[in-house]
Amino acid sequence: MPIASPSRSSVLCRRGFGQLAVGAVAACFAGGRLAHAQGNTAIRFALDRRFDALTAPFLAAQDKGYFGTEGLDVVIEPGNGARAMLQRLAAGTQDAGFGDINALIRFRDENPSADLKAVMIIHDRPGYAVIGRKSRGITTAPTSLEGRKLGTASIDASFAQWPIFKSLNKIDDSKIRIETIGLPVREPMLASGEIDALFAFGPSTAVSLKARGVPGEDIVLMDMADHGLLLYGSAVIVSGKFAAAKPDAVRGLVRAVMRGVRDTVVNPGAGAQSVLRRNESAQADVERDKLAAVIERNILTPYVRAHGLGGIDRERWAQALDQLVLAGSFRDKARAGDAFTDAYLPPAGERMF
Repeated sequence: MPIASPSRSSVLCRRGFGQLAVGAVAACFAGGRLAHAQGNTAIRFALDRRFDALTAPFLAAQDKGYFGTEGLDVVIEPGNGARAMLQRLAAGTQDAGFGDINALIRFRDENPSADLKAVMIIHDRPGYAVIGRKSRGITTAPTSLEGRKLGTASIDASFAQWPIFKSLNKIDDSKIRIETIGLPVREPMLASGEIDALFAFGPSTAVSLKARGVPGEDIVLMDMADHGLLLYGSAVIVSGKFAAAKPDAVRGLVRAVMRGVRDTVVNPGAGAQSVLRRNESAQADVERDKLAAVIERNILTPYVRAHGLGGIDRERWAQALDQLVLAGSFRDKARAGDAFTDAYLPPAGERMF
C-alpha cells in the first residue's frame, strides 16, 4: 500500500495508518494531492522490500514532515526485490527508490538505455551475510559451510554475492546443498533445524531469529564484509530523467532522508513506531532492535563517522567493481561502474554524525 507524505492539513497521514478506515485513507491522499497542488514536487518512491526496520529512515522522514519541508510530496511504496524496484524506475512508474547498489550496477550493464543512478549511500557496509547455527555445525569460518544445507530466496541480495564470497574464501560449493525457499519461511526453517544456514541481511535477521526463540549463543552471523567483500550496500536511487528535470527536488529528497536517518539514530524506538504504522504484523521491540543493529553495523561505519554519510571512497569503489567481475563479466564495465554520483549530496560538514 503506498503511503503519501503528510501535509499540514492532513495530520491523519502521520498516525496509525494501518488502522485507518477507508474514508481516512482517502483523506490522507487528498492531503497529499492538496500539497502537490500548492506547489510541492511529487515523487513516487519505491522500496525494494516491505515496510520494516531497514526502511525506517524514509518512513521517519515522512512522519516528521521532512519531505514537505523540502517542498516535496512523496508517496512511498513497498516492493519485492531490488530488480523489480529498478524496473519500476526504468519504466517511469516511479521516480526514486531505495535498493541494492550492486543490483543497480548490473542493471545498468544489462540495460544500456536505463539511466538510473545512486545519489546517496545508506549502507556503507553491506548487510550481505550467511547466518547459521553452531548447533548445526556452522562456525565463523566460511569453509564450515561445506557439507551443510543452505537456504536462500531467489531474490536475495546476499545470495547474489555468493559467487564472490565463495571465490574469495576458497569454498568448495560442490560440497554444499543450496535450496531455494520463500522469504517467509527462511527464518522458521533455520529455527526448526530444516536448514543449517541461510542467506539474508545479517544484523536484522539475527535479531529476528532471537525473537523466534533461537538462543543468541547459537546464532553465527557470517558477515561477508568480514571476509573480504568490499562492496557497498543499499542506496537512494533516482531516475536520470527525473534528476535532469528536477535536480533541486533530488537534493531536497537527500536532505530529508538525511534528517530521517539522524532521527532513527537518536531514537530507534520512534523509528520502529514509523514501521508499525504501516506494517501491522511488525513487533515494536523487534523492529527497534533490528534498526539499532543496522545503524551500528551498516550505516554509522568508521568511514561514515570520519567522512560523513552518503558518499563513496573511489578506491574502494574501483576494487568493488573488480570483485563484481568474479560473479560475471560486464559488457561495459565503465558504464556499469558509473552508477553513483555525489552531485546531489549536501557538503560533507552537513553529513557528519
